[in-house]
Amino acid sequence: MLITLFAAAALAAGPPPDTTCIWNQSSMPGSGVISMPDARRRSPRDSLTFQAGGAIVKLCYSRPSSRGRTMIGGDAVPYGKIWRTGANEATMIHTTGHLVIAGIHVDAGTYSLYTVPGEREWEVIINRSYMQWGHESTYTDSVRAMELGRGRVPAQHVDSPIEQFTMRAEPAGGGDANLILEWEHSRVAIPVQRMR
Repeated sequence: MLITLFAAAALAAGPPPDTTCIWNQSSMPGSGVISMPDARRRSPRDSLTFQAGGAIVKLCYSRPSSRGRTMIGGDAVPYGKIWRTGANEATMIHTTGHLVIAGIHVDAGTYSLYTVPGEREWEVIINRSYMQWGHESTYTDSVRAMELGRGRVPAQHVDSPIEQFTMRAEPAGGGDANLILEWEHSRVAIPVQRMR
């Protein structure tokens, strides 16, 4: 009986989306398609899957560590400059449904997620282009022209430092969620809501 209930719930939810993380497929100018073996990655790959607004959301990203450096607000991730929101490839976000992310209307599909960190608030960027290498120098005018939109979220100070960049989801009521980005002394909560 319990197995039947799980099977019925799975059928009601529909088939799972193809949200395979696409790794090692990005291009760097002048280099063509590159492949970075896991052994050479100082920032390990990770993914996060959660439900929000009736959709399944999956993020594919790499997790850099501070290693004694000042990252957010330092030379590596300066305030007011675009950041790939992770390391290596551009951070990708897949959604199976129509959502509002940081005030940006996002249809079902695959996108890249960039941010512009600030001391008091972060700018969130959803972009239709997701196959470029994540390094900020590849965020060219042609990539910028593919932006779906930009939104702003407040930044919070974290007393205890977080060594490794982390993404996680928290329920926000009504079936919505907050995508939490945390690193060092910074935390931002990006609302992920049903499109109303």
